[in-house]
Amino acid sequence: MSKSVVAKRYAQALFELSQTNGQTGSVHEDLLELKKVFQNNSELEQLLGNPRLTSTKKKELLAVLFKDANPLIQNILFVLLDKKRINETVNVIDEYNALANDAAGTTEATVFSTRLLTEDEKAAISTAFAAKVGKLSLRIENEIDPSLIGGIRLQIGNKIYDSSLSGKLERLKKDLIGS
Repeated sequence: MSKSVVAKRYAQALFELSQTNGQTGSVHEDLLELKKVFQNNSELEQLLGNPRLTSTKKKELLAVLFKDANPLIQNILFVLLDKKRINETVNVIDEYNALANDAAGTTEATVFSTRLLTEDEKAAISTAFAAKVGKLSLRIENEIDPSLIGGIRLQIGNKIYDSSLSGKLERLKKDLIGS
């Protein structure tokens, strides 16, 4: 999660606005996609931070790129651009996600597995581990990691639950060697 006070303020405002409009879920989903765009395209943030481009041109670019997104998403991007805080976009998204997850009784989790998990498997993992962290459910992101050999490794915040075969072998090695 972000340490930015500015990001927390913008995220709180966006969250309250989305709650008022009954759009918390759709804004949350759009923000997850927006985060991927900003993380995978560092050129976009550089372009939006370029002082040679006018604010109007930058807004036109954002309007075209995110024309299908919720209008609240476009508005927050325009505000961040106007306030010269576009570099805080990912932090705002992270803070918003934390607020939305807390309100819904969920939390983010990453499951590392050797193959893509089915929806039933994700639901079973969510059910099994949500209570351990005091939540109703987990919002699971699945990442493929062939080095696990088998099983899964689950990360929820700073907690890691490792039931992978490679993890078990590593623990057995430490037990046998004693280090």
